[in-house]
Amino acid sequence: MFKAVLFDLDGVITDTAEYHYRAWKKLGEELGISIDREFNERLKGVSREDSLRLILEHGRRGADFSAEEFAALAKKKNDNYVQMIEEVSPRDVYPGILELLKTLKAHEVKIALASASKNGPSLLDKMALTDYFDAIADPAKVAQGKPAPDIFELAAKEVGVAITESIGIEDAQAGIAAIKASGALPIGVGQAEDLGDDIALVTTTAALTYEYLLEKWQEKHEN
Repeated sequence: MFKAVLFDLDGVITDTAEYHYRAWKKLGEELGISIDREFNERLKGVSREDSLRLILEHGRRGADFSAEEFAALAKKKNDNYVQMIEEVSPRDVYPGILELLKTLKAHEVKIALASASKNGPSLLDKMALTDYFDAIADPAKVAQGKPAPDIFELAAKEVGVAITESIGIEDAQAGIAAIKASGALPIGVGQAEDLGDDIALVTTTAALTYEYLLEKWQEKHEN
């Protein structure tokens, strides 16, 4: 029986990806770097700093900024993003997620956030979900961001559960790779062409029920 569920945030609990895209696009325009939605797919699940590195490399400006200037650019993007998400509320929680959190609590399954977003605590608060989470893994405390397993390993550690007794839920390629590398059971929200056909997949968060997680866990451990 699984003892913890480790949630990504963007694309799993709510959709703040559009705000990230707009904030990065705005910064890119200021730097003379064009960012489209196809390129933005490479940024999903990736930390702010690693996203900025990808953007600067994309615009062939990777060596143009000092460490201080790089930090200032990352802060500028985040300031834009934070301003954009001010209106996030409980209405923005994805279908089925609140019910899943309540059911996990009722079954005494630990719940942790394993998101690359440093704004995770603020977003959970805006959506009135904070009380359901036993821990929020701090992305500033991990050596490497996704696709490295660090954030999922930290999330499991924070709730006192072995990573091999945990389920990780993700919507991004980098996040699925991180879950696989950690040893947790991956469940993807999305399409096989994006996330792979070797994991359990749902096309909508409404399908993420406690019964579904239990079924996939049992399937894995019967094989």
